[in-house]
Amino acid sequence: MSKLSPETLTSIFNLLRQLAEEIENACSTEWMLFEKYGENPRTNNELEELQNIKERLNQSYSRLNILTLRILEAQPIASNLMVDLLTQAIHDGSANLDASHANIQEIKKGWTLP
Repeated sequence: MSKLSPETLTSIFNLLRQLAEEIENACSTEWMLFEKYGENPRTNNELEELQNIKERLNQSYSRLNILTLRILEAQPIASNLMVDLLTQAIHDGSANLDASHANIQEIKKGWTLP
C-alpha cells in the first residue's frame, strides 16, 4: 500500500499543466494552418497529424488525471498496483508530451507558422 508524496503530486500537476499547454499549442497550430492555407491535399496530412496529436495528449491528460483522483480517493491508502499504473501514466504522458511537441514544432517550421 502506498500514499502519494508531495513531490509526486507536484510532478503530476506540472505534467498536467504541460499537457494542457501542449493541447492548446496543437489546437492553435491546427487553427493557424487551416486559416492560412485551408484544407486541401497539401495540408491534409498535417491537419490529420495535429488531430492525432490532440487525441493522444487528451488521452494522456485524462488518464493521468483520473488515476490521480482514484488514488487520492483510495482509503486508507492506494494499492501498489494503482501507484504502478500512475507511474506508467506519468512516464507515458511525458514521452507523449515530448514527441507531440517535436511534431508540432516540425509542422510549424514546415509551414512557416509562428
